[in-house]
Amino acid sequence: MSDRSANTPRIAVTMGDPAGIGPEIVMKAVERLRPRIERGKLSVRVVGAARCFEMYSRSLELPWHIPAVDEPSDTGAIELVSIGAGETPPAPGRVSADAGRLAYQAIERAVGLCLNGQADAIVTSPLNKEGLNLAGHHYGGHTELLADLTGSRDSFMMLAHGAMRVSHLTTHIPLQEVTARLTPERLRRIIELTIETLERLGIASPRIGIAALNPHAGDGGIFGRQDIDVSAPVIRSFRSEGHDVQGPVPGDTVFVKLRAGQYDAVVAMYHDQGHIPVKLMGFAIDPETGAYQSVSGVNITLGLPIVRTSVDHGTAFDIAGKGVANADSMIEAIDFAIDLSVRRA
Repeated sequence: MSDRSANTPRIAVTMGDPAGIGPEIVMKAVERLRPRIERGKLSVRVVGAARCFEMYSRSLELPWHIPAVDEPSDTGAIELVSIGAGETPPAPGRVSADAGRLAYQAIERAVGLCLNGQADAIVTSPLNKEGLNLAGHHYGGHTELLADLTGSRDSFMMLAHGAMRVSHLTTHIPLQEVTARLTPERLRRIIELTIETLERLGIASPRIGIAALNPHAGDGGIFGRQDIDVSAPVIRSFRSEGHDVQGPVPGDTVFVKLRAGQYDAVVAMYHDQGHIPVKLMGFAIDPETGAYQSVSGVNITLGLPIVRTSVDHGTAFDIAGKGVANADSMIEAIDFAIDLSVRRA
């Protein structure tokens, strides 16, 4: 018997690119969460194409008994908010404009649910950027797309795996453009958002390490002055305001210190600087076969008027439709979304 109340978190979960593993991990996550849903502790609004889920349910023999609706109800514990009615599901493992279009429609619909007060947070399955662009939606990924859909001034990415939390000053841009994006205003903004997010996760007086852009934090200017002339003054200003912000810390040691518990989060300067350490910690590999045993980690978007988290992996076209995708990251992303939305409320 469900004891669902007005305080039950309502999470909108998108299917991602339907030719990838998104629908499969959503279906597996829903089944694992079903006891929590049936106890009234969670309400899930899956957003996607009904025929895609029906196809994977048959081919992968996964249970799927969720009613499709045009609008979510206030009482429904779990519903499928349907998009792309009647369309033929794209073939698994193939990039296509049709798949990119359906993926975009699911995100757009989920954002609308949050902005209209029909959901408390969005959890997104992986996109294929090529498919998205073939469909005419020219974005580097979810972060930029969500900023546009919500009219946000700026947004940033945080990756999290347990206590490994890494915000990114820049993400999907060429490496040669990173230096121009390191401005006092942008750095201050991401530090503010990182502190705010950690506080919403229940961390009082968070400790933030700022990764250096250059080797050895510039080494007195020998390897560049950005860390000395831009980052250091911003860090000093936060410290003068009573915040525990440290750095710039050389990139080859800052994540070791994060893992050691000296910081609650690190601000990385660019995509690979921040992604590599989190994924090394979050992806478990079978030493005998080299295959992934589990994939853990969550992508949190900072700076939006809505709560958004995501899995920390891609569409995995090579295993799409084979029934072997792991839903651990999806479960973790949903749990982060619940925590952030409850504390935000």
